[in-house]
Amino acid sequence: MPPEADNSTSAAPPAWDGAHLTDPHHAPDKAQRVRQMFAAVAHRYDLNNRVHSFWQGQVWRRRAVAACRVKTTDIVLDVACGTGDLSLAFAHARARCVLGVDFTHEMLTHAMEKVSTQSHANIHLADGDAMRLPVADASVDVVSIAFGLRNVVDPAAACREFARVLKPGGRLMVLEFTMPANRLIRAGYRLYFDHLMPRTASWISRDSSGAYRYLPKSVSTFASPPEVTGLIRDAGLQMTGMTSLTLGIATIYLAQKMTGAR
Repeated sequence: MPPEADNSTSAAPPAWDGAHLTDPHHAPDKAQRVRQMFAAVAHRYDLNNRVHSFWQGQVWRRRAVAACRVKTTDIVLDVACGTGDLSLAFAHARARCVLGVDFTHEMLTHAMEKVSTQSHANIHLADGDAMRLPVADASVDVVSIAFGLRNVVDPAAACREFARVLKPGGRLMVLEFTMPANRLIRAGYRLYFDHLMPRTASWISRDSSGAYRYLPKSVSTFASPPEVTGLIRDAGLQMTGMTSLTLGIATIYLAQKMTGAR
């Protein structure tokens, strides 16, 4: 008799495990793992953001939008828009048009639900890769990316794309996690960020992808603020400001495409 078919199913392996967390930025299949991770946590992404940033994430986004000095004529490209919080903040700032793009469609689905609920006709959402933006050269006034640059396979390539799509005089805003410079603050933060947060966030989202183990590792092994500013300058943009937020937990980087630049 032929062997009976095995109808059992096994759970998908985690996107991030110990072997790939030593330096997640150099994982050869980082893009696939990042997409799998965000797809797994999209349904509880906003809740975890609110709880584990102690609601500071929304404050940081509002400050980032304010730093861009949005005009009513501005076209904004929000890269790695996720569930749409920053895109909505730009819309509330009365930008003429906001295009949000993200690499993970499951995240965009939640953004679409928010946008439709709040009836923002000036927000448009689309699938898109930060390294290959679906936007014409010199066509947008503001490019933003919040907590997404470290998730890109090649941040330098993404910065070059930001420069490509910006109009001369256009502004770039990067909001990203950083490690506090003060040793005592950093020690307390690492205790929370490396040990407590991964457990509680994984429990809230019922996540087995390793997303909340990846998060602290991706921050601690990512480029330092001087290195991030170097990436931006190397892309042909001029730094115009840098603001540390909440004891150095996050940083806003501002840059501009100079008039006459291509």
